[in-house]
Amino acid sequence: MPRLSEVIAALDALWPPASAEDWDAVGTVCGDPDQGVSRVLFAVDPVQEIVDEAVKLDADLLVTHHPLYLRGTTTVAASNFKGRVVHTLIKNDIALHVAHTNADRADPGVSDALAGALDLRVVRPLVPDPADADGRRGLGRVCELDHPLTVREFAARVAERLPATAQGIRVAGDPEALVRTVAVSGGSGDSLFADVRAAGVDAFLTADLRHHPASEARAHSPLALLDAAHWATEWPWCELAAAQLDEISDRHGWDLRVHVSKTVTDPWNSHSPSPGAPN
Repeated sequence: MPRLSEVIAALDALWPPASAEDWDAVGTVCGDPDQGVSRVLFAVDPVQEIVDEAVKLDADLLVTHHPLYLRGTTTVAASNFKGRVVHTLIKNDIALHVAHTNADRADPGVSDALAGALDLRVVRPLVPDPADADGRRGLGRVCELDHPLTVREFAARVAERLPATAQGIRVAGDPEALVRTVAVSGGSGDSLFADVRAAGVDAFLTADLRHHPASEARAHSPLALLDAAHWATEWPWCELAAAQLDEISDRHGWDLRVHVSKTVTDPWNSHSPSPGAPN
């Protein structure tokens, strides 16, 4: 059975903490480096229902994409929900490790997993990492479809392939326009519009698109926009990351049992369409 420090070293090799954005909070939140690890759970969000799932699973390590304390804290008192998460983890000897923007930039990373879920061929990073001489790491991915689809057809593929959420897929653009190339960015992507336009793609798939950036992007060009739930665009990374750790476990003879949470932690849980709204 490997120690936590050995497993974390392997994860840091996949997603180097130094590649995270300066504002980010990645790495190990809690856990004894010398404790043994036999079962690992991957999830997007370090929320109580995921921690309870880790307890029920008898996991030793929970790996999440989103940080628990992104902006720091002065207390882990159990009187607030983040404090309860920490108390539950420590009481049950479960370590928590976070890979956020370092996993976004990795090769393969969050956007590779998103592209893979949609059967898109990755061509290059949308925003290359200047520190990567091979040009494979960076934010987002520029992709090609296996054959052209209309915006309507591509949106249907996205809705079918990504985990179901109340939001579904919002679309801006001509439903009958053809899509041959797509930029994808798991998570919030409306800060990348200038890079998307420079890439010259037909469509952009991301999450959390706001009114003004989306409106301005549509005014600039006929670029089609597909806005999925934040959680749904990042969940495929959990399966990719679990497969990567499985391969490492097999190589080292660790015999880890690696799981992916299928609990939907998207905060939106219902949707009421406006009468007469376009579909």
